Amino acid sequence: MVQDIIHLLPDSVANQIAAGEVVQRPASVVKELMENAVDAGAMSVKVMVTDGGRTLIQVVDDGKGMSENDARLAFERHATSKISSAEDLFSLSTMGFRGEALASIAAVAQVELLTRRAGDELGTRIAISGSRIEEQEPAAVPVGSNFKVKNLFYNIPARRKFLKSTQTELNNIITEFERVALVNCGIEFSLSHNGTGIISLPPSSFRQRIVNLFGKKINSQLIEVGVSSSLIDVKGFVGAPESARKKGALQFFFINGRYMRHPYFAKAVAEAYGDIIPPGELVPFFLSLNVDPSRIDVNIHPTKTEIKFEDEPSLWKIICAAVRESLGRFNAAPSLGFDDDDIPDIPVMDLSGTSERPVSAPRLSYKPDYNPFKNHNSSSGSGGSSWEMLYEGNHDKVPALDLSPFEDLPDHLEIQSSLSEDTGELFAREEFVPMSQYKGTYILVPVKSGLMWVHQCRAHTRVLYEKYRKQLEEREAPVQGLLFPERVELSLAESAAMDPLIPDLLSLGFDVSSLGGGTYVIQGVPPNLDGLSPVKLLMEMLHAAMEQVATAQEKLYDILAAVMAKEVAIVPGQVLSADEMKVLIDDLFRTSLPSRTPDGRSVLYIMSDNEIERLFAK
Repeated sequence: MVQDIIHLLPDSVANQIAAGEVVQRPASVVKELMENAVDAGAMSVKVMVTDGGRTLIQVVDDGKGMSENDARLAFERHATSKISSAEDLFSLSTMGFRGEALASIAAVAQVELLTRRAGDELGTRIAISGSRIEEQEPAAVPVGSNFKVKNLFYNIPARRKFLKSTQTELNNIITEFERVALVNCGIEFSLSHNGTGIISLPPSSFRQRIVNLFGKKINSQLIEVGVSSSLIDVKGFVGAPESARKKGALQFFFINGRYMRHPYFAKAVAEAYGDIIPPGELVPFFLSLNVDPSRIDVNIHPTKTEIKFEDEPSLWKIICAAVRESLGRFNAAPSLGFDDDDIPDIPVMDLSGTSERPVSAPRLSYKPDYNPFKNHNSSSGSGGSSWEMLYEGNHDKVPALDLSPFEDLPDHLEIQSSLSEDTGELFAREEFVPMSQYKGTYILVPVKSGLMWVHQCRAHTRVLYEKYRKQLEEREAPVQGLLFPERVELSLAESAAMDPLIPDLLSLGFDVSSLGGGTYVIQGVPPNLDGLSPVKLLMEMLHAAMEQVATAQEKLYDILAAVMAKEVAIVPGQVLSADEMKVLIDDLFRTSLPSRTPDGRSVLYIMSDNEIERLFAK
């Protein structure tokens, strides 16, 4: 007899499967618990994490709390107080509604909950590990809820192993913290890591919340947006054109108080700027959209960041028009508001009265038949001549191209296209190698097999990369002090990434120190940064480091050295002397991989003799 093979999974296994979607990393836990606190009507939310959320995530709120039965039932799958029927999905006013978050968290961590309602004398303490309730007892606790999530993924070693570095996980937590705190401006939020406070946000306006999170500098770059229509209300701020950047642009969309990702609407914002910003650059925006809940669907993914709209093309046009209108007001001619105190009284000429010498308009005289291209006497008194005569006989005086340096080349100058041979001493035996520069971009080096074209920018990038990479390993780099130190205002996430990066920056020659509150001062820079902005270079390196997800320090060194080399390398069009070209080529072939840049682009190309001969075969 054939037995049935389909059976129901145990709750603990089902919860772990669901946790794979809801709880992807410590930041997911922070997001879910903060959203629950907002739904509970909290006016103060405190977030405390240890070791990037691996060891502990604690969220304390002063919301309405839970009863003893609710506290236990909250950890069951699909248990929620937000909805009671399918129709409620189309009139959502809360952040959560699925009833999966707490069950998923409890399935992969050790959770302790302390909670009490305002009308209860005693609260409840409940402890759960791996979906199993271990303890439940009355407790004297403050009104609200206190969640402690310990040892995330303790029972799934494979998931815990693939968590990123502490700094990377902290950056992800800060990102989720910003998304919740930014739109809920009337609530007080705080965040601390390993017992050290990172930020505290008092209740404020939307604009002030943006400034508190991302620094004072952004305040002067914000342009207010406000449009209401029957389909959508658009409110918030966009960045001034000068705030555009290639990386790290702050872009936030909120729909009915919920953060969302929407590349289609982001293109609407970019379209509004048109050609005002350079191609490939992004502008910051903080836009809150209000739409009838029945016209959107948030039940797409457990993270609830993907939203479907009923009439996206129409909303796209409204968002684009709203941003464009705000930019138009911003670009209007500003009125100059000077103080009126103590201004001199300038009399106005009265033209109505009689005067012995009446005022009249000046008269202009000109020669209508004057032609500057006809013969006229020069100021020196010599006879005039037609302008065409200036160029007579000069077309035969162009000097011929001197090809003598390319003749009788030494036999030892041979570079195979594969570059398999040791090229470290390639030019060491000759005092001078004939080279030339083409259009300020390429260095032409004659070799036995043909003509080698070297991209001077990329060659310099490769040379500098290995130089900076060595400095990071050896922790030795010269520092050139600035006569006038420069201040940098960083956001919450940028500050968290900057602090552990400071020793590595010092290895590259940057003397950076914190003044507190997200403000940093640059007191020294590496030599040979003429014409470069230390602040811009520092920000490029910071954002590149924030984007890396590898845990190895070696990978971080590679990123910092590559960004630094790319920014400092010579630019296309820079004319090099014969000695400078020779030094660059010598340095290039002392590197470990002269044929490629750090990001894999070609540095050189050898045009063989056969290729050149084929060009002139006909």
